[in-house]
Amino acid sequence: MSRNRTVRLTAAALAVSALAACSKSESKPAAAAGSSGPAAVAASSQPSTAAAGSGCSAASLGYPQVDVKTAKVGFSQSEKEANPFRITETQSIKDQAAALGIPSGNLITTNAQSDLNKQISDIKSMLDQGVQLLIVAPLNSDGLQPAFDAAKAKKVPVITIDRKVTSAVCTDYVTFIGSDFVSQGKRAADEMIRVTGGTGKVAILLGSSGNNVTTDRTSGFVDELKTASGLSVVAQQTGDFDRAKGQATMEQLIQSHPDLTAVYAENDEMGIGALNALKAAGKNPGKDVKLVSVDGTHNAVQEIVNGDYNAVIESNPRFGQLAFQALADFESGKGVPASIVISDSQYDETNAAANVAKSY
Repeated sequence: MSRNRTVRLTAAALAVSALAACSKSESKPAAAAGSSGPAAVAASSQPSTAAAGSGCSAASLGYPQVDVKTAKVGFSQSEKEANPFRITETQSIKDQAAALGIPSGNLITTNAQSDLNKQISDIKSMLDQGVQLLIVAPLNSDGLQPAFDAAKAKKVPVITIDRKVTSAVCTDYVTFIGSDFVSQGKRAADEMIRVTGGTGKVAILLGSSGNNVTTDRTSGFVDELKTASGLSVVAQQTGDFDRAKGQATMEQLIQSHPDLTAVYAENDEMGIGALNALKAAGKNPGKDVKLVSVDGTHNAVQEIVNGDYNAVIESNPRFGQLAFQALADFESGKGVPASIVISDSQYDETNAAANVAKSY
């Protein structure tokens, strides 16, 4: 396995136990990527092991070998835990550390509160506290180089999750673990075409700027929507992945585009905000105005069950198992690929009711 190799893990590969994850590396049978329905959704609970290989390792970089179960580990969260994705993501790191028997005092967590300078400071502070391994959920794709440089100077490996960075893989960081965001956008467009019958006027609620999640989910959606000549994007405005901002943006869009028939929100929080704005304006979301978003939160999936929402493309935030497995493989010399990409599932009217309890 070369350093540039990408490993894809399907949704059904997310169910291996945490303790087994750091003792062996194996692939599990999986549903096809992009499949929907109860079986696919039910399997997407916990990320599993990363495939081993001859990629990035402590030996290849000349880093000291560290025992993951006894090391001091740092986790840098980018945004406040005020939405289900961030809450679940942070808890996943904590749960996996506990499952591996890592002493509670050996896991240091910080939250940058959506401030890039604070995230850099947080990471440097954890390094000063002697962390030997780092897991980072980057706020932006650019700007974290000073933090990565500080980690490299102390020979501390960095695993990035959720958002990609433009720094050099297996030099500034070990690997990226997350979803295929372009595919998520494409699949959201496919659902939009399905639920609208291929006609209508669509508004896009964009995520925050400066990261590849927003860019990729937008490009995937817009490019795929072009396959339906009767659908047109009439507005693209940011809601910063925030429910309140999504609602405020939707209120403006209702005024400027009263004939809107569909909304694509680049996360569920903005989608719920849009739903609230549409109801307040006397619209019937899910019917008069179709709603499709990305994440897989309990609130959004429940709205599908309620009939006020149309489809949700999953973006699994449970990175704890994969992150610690990647660190274990890095330290053991098995090697870690440049990217570990999860193939997420999705929810619609055919499977939401049976699987709402499995959402986050």
